[in-house]
Amino acid sequence: MLRILKNWSERYFSDEEAVYLLVVLLTAGLVILFFGGMLAPVLASIVIAYLMQGLVSGLERHGMRRLLAVNLVFTLFLGLLIATLVVLLPMVWRQTLLLVQDQLPHLLKNGETWLRQLPEHYPEVISMEQVNSIVAVIQRQVAEAGQGVLTLSLASIPNLVEVMVFLVLLPLLVFFFLKDRQTIINWLMRFLPRRRRILDHVWHEMDDQIANYVRGKAIEILLVGSATFIAFLLLGMHYTVLLAVLVGLSVVVPYIGATVVTLPVAAAAYVQFGWSGDFALVMVIYGVIQFIDGNILVPLLFSEAVNLHPVAIITAILLFGGMWGLWGVFFAIPLATLIKAVINAWPSQADYPDTAEQKGQAD
Repeated sequence: MLRILKNWSERYFSDEEAVYLLVVLLTAGLVILFFGGMLAPVLASIVIAYLMQGLVSGLERHGMRRLLAVNLVFTLFLGLLIATLVVLLPMVWRQTLLLVQDQLPHLLKNGETWLRQLPEHYPEVISMEQVNSIVAVIQRQVAEAGQGVLTLSLASIPNLVEVMVFLVLLPLLVFFFLKDRQTIINWLMRFLPRRRRILDHVWHEMDDQIANYVRGKAIEILLVGSATFIAFLLLGMHYTVLLAVLVGLSVVVPYIGATVVTLPVAAAAYVQFGWSGDFALVMVIYGVIQFIDGNILVPLLFSEAVNLHPVAIITAILLFGGMWGLWGVFFAIPLATLIKAVINAWPSQADYPDTAEQKGQAD
């Protein structure tokens, strides 16, 4: 057993760079795992800085000085942030309250009526006692959910201070990450060994891929959300802003997000139109948007940047989402790509045939 472990360690850890890479990955993972909540403003700022860096680089390529480009892009970011907080979020919150207060009771009542009709049509499958039990369970769950929302709203009052601190720190950190990006990178490089061929290879590969993924995902959210808003507005749908935001954010989670968000879209369309041609038209348009997103927009935005099997993507979403929540879901694909890049770049004994031959001659 010891010999097997020794051979395994010599095969995969024969190069000191592999040890450095392992230490860096473990340190970063542990910091995010145990201190991710406290470092949330820093992590969010890094993501946004990645998103904005492409615009800064583009302006620099057109002859603009870096500081001026940073100020211009940062002003754009502040404008979008203020518009989101002042315009978008209040609209989404107002439509959510209207949906819960006005449409949800109507939907539950229709569902209860439909359930109570089942024993008349299918007496051999379900009885009235079973229907009464199901209805009682649903009513109890709805009451508990309402109580939970009330408790959450009361308990979240102290968290408003944290939100305000977050909103103050976020723009400051984004500005400094944009302005002093190279200085910060050079400072971090001081803690790494001079001989870091593998680390440099993984860093340059992942720097491009994560940056492209974050920017591409932001563009995808904006395009899908905007197309959904315009389509539902033309169809006369209620709650267009809320549904557009849900559909736009659903692209963050491949495969799963589109499936989950179909339920609120179908429910809102059914409550408004019933089983009619308008309901079918809404679902067809929604399906067309999802088809264009999955078969045209995603390949166009990401190309070969994310070359992962669907099983690997779903596994990464479940794993990292369970570890780090929403941030883990958002970065599941970049993290899976990072693991793939590390595996491909990891040195093995096959990479050092001369060393293996010299060892055999010495023996």
